Amino acid sequence: MAFIHLDIRCLYILLICTAFGSTLSSNAEIKVNPPQDFEIVDPGYLGYLYLQWQPPLSLDNFKECTVEYELKYRNIDSASWKTIITKNLHYKDGFDLNKGVEAKIHTLLLGQCTNGSEVQSSWSEATYWISPQGNLETKIQDMDCVYYNWQYLLCSWKPGMGVHFDANYNLFYWYEGLDHVLQCANYIKANRKNIGCTFPYLESSDYKDFYICVNGSSESQFIRPSYFIFQLQNIVKPLPPDYLSFTVKNSEEINLKWSIPKGPIPAKCFIYEIEFTEDDTTWVTTTVENEIYITRTSNESQQLCFLVRSKVNIYCSDDGIWSEWSEEQCWKDFSYKKRSLF
Repeated sequence: MAFIHLDIRCLYILLICTAFGSTLSSNAEIKVNPPQDFEIVDPGYLGYLYLQWQPPLSLDNFKECTVEYELKYRNIDSASWKTIITKNLHYKDGFDLNKGVEAKIHTLLLGQCTNGSEVQSSWSEATYWISPQGNLETKIQDMDCVYYNWQYLLCSWKPGMGVHFDANYNLFYWYEGLDHVLQCANYIKANRKNIGCTFPYLESSDYKDFYICVNGSSESQFIRPSYFIFQLQNIVKPLPPDYLSFTVKNSEEINLKWSIPKGPIPAKCFIYEIEFTEDDTTWVTTTVENEIYITRTSNESQQLCFLVRSKVNIYCSDDGIWSEWSEEQCWKDFSYKKRSLF
């Protein structure tokens, strides 16, 4: 009986191994081609590129399967790839055109025709870069863009180190929603040269990539263009708070309060930094409310002062720029002089 039991068990294992091997063999024979005509297309939007392709050959053999594409892309010097899985034949994203772009894609099959396992094609690859013209030293320097009070954008720069006297710069911009690239209509000038741009009202531009190119013109040399990508809500510099008030209660508790900065920024989007001085001691704290309570360290304090500045908080942006400081508000204990006379 022991011999028969062992024989049945071996037979059972043999059947499983045979079936598993048959499945592997079946899946190993399934091959799918990579997508055709994979390319990176520049529509002229200063860094917003189209990645597009056509279905692979011989897809008629896989009508019962789900066909997807795994797309990976990055700027050439980036440490990591962005990965997208899609059923579409195109994808769009923004890139830094100061650097080259590389992408690769392959076909994925999953379904009845693959016995439920995933089958992948080989990779198809594409690259894109703008052929650099002009020496690197001719690019603008110290580009700085600030979105003042979430209302108007101002960008400024310095000329490149290696430009000739006749060189001048021009700024172009685009964001999703505009029909075409626009040129700056209101340049800031110094010595008749463009060193900045004041933008008009930018409708529906928040929480979108904002693309800028500053290139140059010169009769005697090529000027290297510079490309930038911003999200405007991340470069907002609000107004400082005003109408500061100071209330001292019970000679110990102090209530500091200020008005919400004027403008379109919602109250929930602010964080505040308070600099508080008690006689000769100064310390700094932050709050998301427009008031704070502080306990005096000494009842003998003769002067208490504070000032406040504001910034857009993490609930409304990834980053921001601190406003200027408000005017200082102080409280003086005039009764101290009276007490000191006795």
